[in-house]
Amino acid sequence: MGDGMVHGVCLRDGKALWYRNRYVNSSRIAAARGTAEPLGRNWNNSSVGPNTNVGGFAGKTWAMVEAGGCPVELTYELDTVGYNDFGGTLPGAFSAHPKVDPNTGEMHAMTYAWGQWLNHVQYVRVGRDGRVNRTVDIPLPGMSMVHDVSITEKYVVVYDQPVIVDFDLAFAGRFPFRWKPEYGNRVGLLPREGEASDIVWVDVPIGYVFHPMNAYDTADGKVVLDVCFYDVMMEKDILGPFGDTLPRFVRWQVDPVRRTTNATDIDTRVNEFPRHRGSLTGKPYRYGYCAQVDTGSMYWPTVKHDLVTGMRDVFDHGAGRAAGEPVFVARPGGSEEDDGWLVTFVHDGNDNSAEFAVIDAQDFSRGYVARVKLPQRVPFGFHGNWVPDR
Repeated sequence: MGDGMVHGVCLRDGKALWYRNRYVNSSRIAAARGTAEPLGRNWNNSSVGPNTNVGGFAGKTWAMVEAGGCPVELTYELDTVGYNDFGGTLPGAFSAHPKVDPNTGEMHAMTYAWGQWLNHVQYVRVGRDGRVNRTVDIPLPGMSMVHDVSITEKYVVVYDQPVIVDFDLAFAGRFPFRWKPEYGNRVGLLPREGEASDIVWVDVPIGYVFHPMNAYDTADGKVVLDVCFYDVMMEKDILGPFGDTLPRFVRWQVDPVRRTTNATDIDTRVNEFPRHRGSLTGKPYRYGYCAQVDTGSMYWPTVKHDLVTGMRDVFDHGAGRAAGEPVFVARPGGSEEDDGWLVTFVHDGNDNSAEFAVIDAQDFSRGYVARVKLPQRVPFGFHGNWVPDR
């Protein structure tokens, strides 16, 4: 994993105003360019800048990474402002995958950092004002790779999984994660205002989850977790994620009273980069969206799941064309859950070009609602978000 580069398209009044790509400035980028290092303090002193996710919160644009790196604030035009520890309130590491509560507007993250923290992760809550207002240190039996987090209206969900930090690899300067199935796999249900001692731990099937789709509480006290699940991760290929097994779409129904989990497959085909309507984060929902990744070809369609009927709809981007993470953008004033658009970058392997694509989330048969041809290829990346001006 190297330095991060952010790509952005600005849309206004039905037109694409600009496309930009910018490196997230870091000490390594600055040294290569002979320019000043980014302002602010990077908590883990890494020479590499955030390279995993970019999004908006508290009126700012943020580039983010896990495992200790401090988020970097970007300008509207995607240039680096500098490291920002939420106004001096972030005590340590942050995450690439925070979740925003649609009820409160607060941002929730589960953070970890090897070298600095050896046996715990930290839950971080950031208020709408962009300042950290709550942290909880959560002891773990080892340093597992906690890539993401889920929230429900009652709980924050900790994923304590059997991909762990191997310090021999880390000290040798290699990618530090490895598969350790004997570590076990479990989720922790932290009450939203509780402490570490209040967490209910429940075993789940051995495997690994990079990305949950969503989570919610049920009327009978259970917790539903919809996840993209790998049976094995980083056993043969320590760089992951597709070198060992491919992810399927799975539902876990977790019972915090009996401390049991009922696991069922939603879709056994390959599903990754799951998204849903953001206003339903932590709540019951019907529709989810994924990229259907095919590691053997450049054919990555976009999939819509109806979690009530079990039906799925597939948007075919064409032979040799691969779509990335499908981000849902709600139609202003719309009343139905899927009333909106999916936006994504599409790579065309036939001519090595790229475009920004807009799809009607309710009606895939319409084809593209809009396509913005980009002046250069957008490399395969991880995550992005829609950030409205207002």
